[in-house]
Amino acid sequence: MSHITVNQIYSENQESLNLSWILRGNADSNSLNTENVNRSSHGLIGHLNVLHPNWIQIFSRTEAAHFATMTSSAQTEALNKLRRDNTSCLIISDDEVCPSSILNFARTEGIPVLATTLPSLQIIWVIRTYLGRVLAEHVTQHGVLLDVLGVGTMITGKSGVGKSELALELISRGSGLVADDVVELFHIAPKTLEGRSPALLKDYLEVRGLGMLNIRTIFGETAVRRRKNLKLIVELVKVTSSNHSTSDRLPLTATTETILGVDVRKVQLPVAAGRNLAVLIEAAVRNFVLQLRGIDSTAEFMARQNSAIGNS
Repeated sequence: MSHITVNQIYSENQESLNLSWILRGNADSNSLNTENVNRSSHGLIGHLNVLHPNWIQIFSRTEAAHFATMTSSAQTEALNKLRRDNTSCLIISDDEVCPSSILNFARTEGIPVLATTLPSLQIIWVIRTYLGRVLAEHVTQHGVLLDVLGVGTMITGKSGVGKSELALELISRGSGLVADDVVELFHIAPKTLEGRSPALLKDYLEVRGLGMLNIRTIFGETAVRRRKNLKLIVELVKVTSSNHSTSDRLPLTATTETILGVDVRKVQLPVAAGRNLAVLIEAAVRNFVLQLRGIDSTAEFMARQNSAIGNS
């Protein structure tokens, strides 16, 4: 279950949204978490609404104009309707002045109040996108996630099959490292999984015999990525006498793996001495991109073969 505190929301958006504190309140304890957000009827973020509350309430010029027509007792009565609704924080936008009734209410309830000079819609767009990523349902997978030719590609396989060594070769050929060993996959859209690295492992790749390598330090800034949408899974399979005959030399149907309800294209690559796996993975990525464009080389070959058989 993902969760984030108001203090984290402030610190991670302060520069981009020009946020400042008016009242900190319970900023370290007031939080949003996936379970509560999904279970409640609250909106995630929106303009101040006492009838259908939002977890994060925005006080803009419209609300300021409305509050100006109300008596102080009417303002207090309206705000009292929020007492039972677990409002996480209030953001005063458009460089408006925070009414004393809101300050008193927030101070009593321990609700943090932030201010910004930016317009309310800009705040809502940025925070909603940010929270969508942070609070997204997620799982962890064992593998190495790379940006290969612009495509998020996760290399999987049993321990010792050579995932990290292959990743290192791909990085030396221009690919970018997202995560090694532990890949966090976030369901940020109906058909989209975003891969990230845990903070502890960020920029690091473990290679047997060499230990932990800081890819950013060795190869530079362009060799790492903060995140990448997962589009292709490449499973490395060691070729043995028991499975050699069962592997498909010419796969006729596309295979997928379902993660958090999203089907991800999957390719199996046999691992054997003399095979240049880095070149094969790049070829698999290029072929995947062609398939997205409606060009299926295998289907075209089969059609050509059937045509030749029919004409013989």
